[in-house]
Amino acid sequence: QVQLVESGGGLVQPGESLRLSCAASGSDFRFNVMGWYRQAPGKQREMVALIASGGVPDYMNPVKGRFTISRNNAKNTVYLQMNSLKPEDTAVYYCNRVPALDHWGQGTQVTVSS
Repeated sequence: QVQLVESGGGLVQPGESLRLSCAASGSDFRFNVMGWYRQAPGKQREMVALIASGGVPDYMNPVKGRFTISRNNAKNTVYLQMNSLKPEDTAVYYCNRVPALDHWGQGTQVTVSS
């Protein structure tokens, strides 16, 4: 079973930045499309960014221009650089394959508040 371990969340003020990391197990990581998802309180989980195996990214409209997804296939790790954070970015952030596996990691809490 693939293990997904997210880290890097925290409490920041609006306009500040965070960098999330996700370490994934499995020898086929480099072949997988990977995504970052988030779930805000009372809302469904949604994808915010994805990155193809070759490194081409795509972003959902709410985060375009502010978030950057990247990956290091040698380290089985995917990153999410989040700049100009807004209160509406507050959520638990998860990584997973695209399409997502049935199981998820524990996620990492991002709270944006003044």
